[in-house]
Amino acid sequence: MAYWLEHSKEAELKTSDVIIVGAGSVGVPTALALAERGFKTRVIDMHPSPGQGENKHAIGGIRATHSDPAKILTCRRSLEIFSTWQDLHGDNIEWLKGGYVFPVYRKKDETVLKKLLPVQKKYGLQIDFVKPEDIQQLIPGINPQGLRGGTFSPDDGSISPLLAVNAFYQRAVELGVDFHFKERVGQIQVENNRIIGVETGNSEYRAPIVVDTAGPFSPELSRTAGIDLKVVPDSHEGAITEPVRPFFKCMVVDIRPGPGSKNFYFYQNLHGQVIFCITPDPPIVGTDKGETAEFLPQVSARLVHLLPRLKNLRVRRTWRGLYPMTPDGSPLVGWNQQLKGLLHVTGMCGQGLMLGPGAAEMVARLIAGETTDDDQIILKAFSPHRSFKGQEALK
Repeated sequence: MAYWLEHSKEAELKTSDVIIVGAGSVGVPTALALAERGFKTRVIDMHPSPGQGENKHAIGGIRATHSDPAKILTCRRSLEIFSTWQDLHGDNIEWLKGGYVFPVYRKKDETVLKKLLPVQKKYGLQIDFVKPEDIQQLIPGINPQGLRGGTFSPDDGSISPLLAVNAFYQRAVELGVDFHFKERVGQIQVENNRIIGVETGNSEYRAPIVVDTAGPFSPELSRTAGIDLKVVPDSHEGAITEPVRPFFKCMVVDIRPGPGSKNFYFYQNLHGQVIFCITPDPPIVGTDKGETAEFLPQVSARLVHLLPRLKNLRVRRTWRGLYPMTPDGSPLVGWNQQLKGLLHVTGMCGQGLMLGPGAAEMVARLIAGETTDDDQIILKAFSPHRSFKGQEALK
């Protein structure tokens, strides 16, 4: 009888090659990339369906226009995946190739952006500093006073975050990925300094590899295994307007600081709605998602000053989401050196949507032992054990 009970307990321990914690912008494409390589993959998420954590708070911008080579390489692959998804798989994820524009009104911003161009072009970006009249054509009605020009990268664009994550999810399910929703991982299980699985309130799951894609909740998850992660969540707010006739396609990023804020950015989606977000200064640290009274007046004033024709638009909805921030603004991607089998793919600093698919394929190659030269560049820059010195010039 005792043997039967022990045997039954072992049978209940569900095994896989890899367990992914988190079914969002990073976790779902990672599951898909692993399944495409034949790994038996299980995904566990505390929410009722994919993308219900921070993915649904993303505004949808996808750019490879960064200053860090590792981010450029990762996001260039993400752009390829997003831009070809409908042709390859049939799902409309509302990909819009509108480009990114960084309009410039200050000499020092012009200097910074022009200085970045050689590195950006070296790593494959199509980007140039264009004249004020070019910016005015791309953004009809933009404030011309003091406009010096700006950078334009035409291959960047936008998607629907929820449509994209659900498209990845459906494809992953077709390939055999086992998703468990409404389950919170309470403990990463360790024996002899190596991963053996995870425990939730419902069950225990066995795997020699656990991939942490828990975003702002990664520190909490890692602490269950005695690991301290350099990730601190802070919050950003976004909003969406009523639809109007489309008049610009690009994502507009104003890098000038304003009262209580750093940069802000906005675009018009395929439905004609303007979606916008702002970077608070100082950061709002913590996991509170309650909307603030300051956000809408603050960002509206900046929007209308930059693009006056937006002044009569009605805002339909605002929200607040979490960014898992690292000290230097770059993600944590790589094996944990203290605990064998723990792989971090987190700390995306609010860029999980654009980094996710490219990072996912790299992670699958890493687990398979088939990394490329470009992967090594990325893994070195994103190492969880790096020195965290400096800040990316164009976050």
